[in-house]
Amino acid sequence: MSPTAPPCGAEGPVFREPWEAQAFALVVALHERGLFTWPQWAACLSETLAQAEAGGEVGAGEDYYRHWLTALERLVVSRGLVPPLSLGAMRQAWRTASELAPHGEAPRLPGGVRALGKA
Repeated sequence: MSPTAPPCGAEGPVFREPWEAQAFALVVALHERGLFTWPQWAACLSETLAQAEAGGEVGAGEDYYRHWLTALERLVVSRGLVPPLSLGAMRQAWRTASELAPHGEAPRLPGGVRALGKA
């Protein structure tokens, strides 16, 4: 498997949880909107996975999409699409929404989430 390819089964990408599929789709959608090139994404993900592996973590498997999100955060910050402090605030908002969501229901942010880059 390539370091930038998602885990695949016979039917295509394998997602253990719905958030993994959403993270995958978010990267594809941002790329399709022209916010970064696929080579830029692949380089950032490869670097993130290499850093994780150098730190003793496995780049694929259960942690793959956690690294995928880390790479996406790094890329959108480095491209100036999101201020770094906004990511921390958004993480906290999702954490709070997750804690407050009734069991079995998806967390919802007050006011929704605006798309990156373009209105």
